[in-house]
Parts: sequence; C-alpha cells; structure tokens
Amino acid sequence: MSISIEDVEYLADLAKLKLSEREKRKFQKELEKIIRYIDQLKEVDTEKIPPTSHVIPMENVLREDKILTSLSQDEALANAPEKEDGYFKVPKVI
Repeated sequence: MSISIEDVEYLADLAKLKLSEREKRKFQKELEKIIRYIDQLKEVDTEKIPPTSHVIPMENVLREDKILTSLSQDEALANAPEKEDGYFKVPKVI
C-alpha cells in the first residue's frame, strides 16, 4: 500500500497541522515505511500464541499507606499570596 501526498494532506488536516511541501514528502516516506512494517507483521503466524495484555509480568508498585504528620494550617498558608479566615483566597471562577 502506498501513501499519497493527498493522504498526508488529509491526515494533516485531521490533526490541524500545516505542513510544507518538504514536510509532506518526508511524512509520506515515513508513513509508507510504517505501513510496510505493519504488513510485514501481518505475515507472522500467531495462531499458537495466547493473547496477552502485557508482555512482562506486572506487580503492584504502590507503596504502603503510612500515617505521617502533616503541615499545620499556619505552615500551609505561610507562602500563600492571599489568605482569608484560615483558607487560601483565590479569584472567583465562573
């Protein structure tokens, strides 16, 4: 399958990109290489290979929850540009 300049222009329009003629030719060649590689992958026999969601084993990497001391209200508000009644004061957003 070959990629035409019109295909590149169509994809660029979908992505809201403005490409020069040089960039269009460059991406045309790169997209053709990608399509050829995908076609090559389609030829691989995967009948006896079970589907996988991850190729390497995954484990939970979350840390254990520990109760730690937190900042006091004064420490938390120490660098606030504006504060009011013990809270951060921010502009109203509508």
